[in-house]
Amino acid sequence: MKLFTGLMFCSLVLGVSSQRWWSFPREAVQGARDMWRAYSDMREANFKNSDKYFHARGNYDAAKRGPGGEWAAKVISDARENFQRVTDFFKFGDSGHGVEDSRADQIANEWGRSGKDPNHFRPPGLPEKY
Repeated sequence: MKLFTGLMFCSLVLGVSSQRWWSFPREAVQGARDMWRAYSDMREANFKNSDKYFHARGNYDAAKRGPGGEWAAKVISDARENFQRVTDFFKFGDSGHGVEDSRADQIANEWGRSGKDPNHFRPPGLPEKY
C-alpha cells in the first residue's frame, strides 16, 4: 500500500506523465548524480567566482535527464540554499553566503534547469576540464 501511495504521489503531485512514471526515479537518481558531480568539480577546481557556473551546470545536466532529473535538481538546490540560510545565523563576519548570494545562486540554478547555457556564468580562466 505504501508503494502504491508513493507512486500516486509522484504521478499526481509531481506532475509525472502517466506514460513515463517508471522512468522518473531513474532520472531523479541520475540527476542527483549530475548535481554531485558539479559539486565535486567545484570543490576540485577551487576557482574564485566559479560557484554560479557550477550551480548552473549541475542543474542543467540534471534537468536534461527529464522530469525526474529536473525534480532532483530543484529539491537539492532548494535544500542547499535553505540549509545555507540556517547556517548563516551561526556564522559571524563575512561568510560570503548572505541573502544576496543565495538569490544569485538560485538565479543560476533556475538558469540551468530552464535549459539555458551554463557557460553564461563561466568565469574567465576556469580550466577547460570543467
